[in-house]
Amino acid sequence: MTVDSSAARKPRRSAAGKAGTTGSKAGTTGDATGATGTSRTTRSTAKKSTAPELVQLLTPEGKRVKNAEYDAYVAGITAEELRGLYRDMVLTRRFDAEATALQRQGELGLWASLLGQEAAQIGSGRATREDDYVFPTYREHGVAWCRGVDPTNLLGMFRGVNNGGWDPNSNNFHLYTIVIGSQTLHATGYAMGITKDGADSAVIAYFGDGASSQGDVAEAFTFSAVYNAPVVFFCQNNQWAISEPTEKQSRVPLYQRAQGFGFPGVRVDGNDVLACLAVTKWALERARNGEGPSLVEAFTYRMGAHTTSDDPSRYRGDEERAAWEAKDPILRLRRYLEASNHAEEGFFAELETESEALGKRVREAVRAMPDPDRFAIFENAYADGHALVDEERAQFAAYQASFADVEGGH
Repeated sequence: MTVDSSAARKPRRSAAGKAGTTGSKAGTTGDATGATGTSRTTRSTAKKSTAPELVQLLTPEGKRVKNAEYDAYVAGITAEELRGLYRDMVLTRRFDAEATALQRQGELGLWASLLGQEAAQIGSGRATREDDYVFPTYREHGVAWCRGVDPTNLLGMFRGVNNGGWDPNSNNFHLYTIVIGSQTLHATGYAMGITKDGADSAVIAYFGDGASSQGDVAEAFTFSAVYNAPVVFFCQNNQWAISEPTEKQSRVPLYQRAQGFGFPGVRVDGNDVLACLAVTKWALERARNGEGPSLVEAFTYRMGAHTTSDDPSRYRGDEERAAWEAKDPILRLRRYLEASNHAEEGFFAELETESEALGKRVREAVRAMPDPDRFAIFENAYADGHALVDEERAQFAAYQASFADVEGGH
C-alpha cells in the first residue's frame, strides 16, 4: 500500500541549519548529556570520557532527577498525563502478554514481544505529533498504540490472514517491516519528500541494535545527513540481536556512530519513559526546525525472547535478566506516581480491570479471525507455474491430509 507524503501537512518553516549541523543541545554531538545535565562534551574532553553518558529523568527507584538540558521538554507535564503514560505502558504490556499466550496456543504463527521496552516506545510515541510519520519494525506495538492503531489489527499478519491490518495513511503509521533495517531508508526518502512539500512535520524510524549493523541503516544515515532530512532514527538497543550481544556489533556505543555521518546522537535511559519522551521531543523539534537528522539510542533490555521461536536461555543468564528487572519501566513510574501523590490505589485497580478487558477483547478477536489459507504460499511463486512448486504443493497436501486421517481414527 502506498503512502501519501503530502497528507495532513503544515507549511514548513525555513531551515535553521544545514546538513550535518550538530545542534546546540548538550550531548548532541555524539556524547549524550548525563543525568545531571552537564554541558556539551568538547572534542578534547570526549577523548577522556571513560563511559557513555545517559540521559535519565527517573531513577529505577522512581526518583526524579533534574536535567538542565531536557527538563524543559517535560516541564509542563501534568499528573493526568503521567497517569496516561503509565496506562499506556500497562495496557501495551497486557496486550503483548496476551499475544504471546495466543501464539503458544497455536492461534498465531509467531510473535515478537516488546516486554521490557514499553518506556522507550510509549515515551517516543507520545512525543510525536499527529502529522509526523512513523516507520516501525515488527516490534513497535507500543508506538502503534500511541498512534491509535487498534491492537487487534497488529495480529492479522502474525496469524497469516493479511499483510498488515491497517491503512498507513489513517494514522501516519507505516506497516510493520520484517526486512531488517530497510525501513530507515523508507523513512529517509519520505522525510526528503516532506522537505520538498514544504511541510514542517517530521519522520521517526525505529530499529534495533542488530539492525544498526545493516548497510541499509548506514545508507539512510548518509542520505539523511547530506539532504538534511527531518528524520529521527530511534534505535532501541535491547542488548541482543537475537543471540548476538551488542559488544559484538560495535566497538563504540551506538549513539556515537552518528558523529561519523555529521549529525548528533544521544543515549537515553530506555526504561525511563520521561527521559524517552523528552529526548524524542527534542529530536523531533530539531527535525521540524530544519536542523536535520539525529540518532536516539534508547538503552533498554529485551526481557523475553527475540520472538516466540527463540530460546534466550541458550545465550544469556538469569542473573542478567534479574539485573534488568530491577530497572522495570512500569514499576519505576508507579513508584514515582505513588511518591508524588499523583495516583491513588483506585486508579491502579481500575487499570487492572481495563487491562483484563483488553486481554479478553484481543483473545476473542483473534479467535474470530479466519484460518489462513495454507496453500496460498504456492500460488504466486511463479507467474506461469512450476513443476517443482506443483510437487511441493502435492507433498504439503498429503501432509495436511494425514492429520485428517488421525482425527478420523484411521
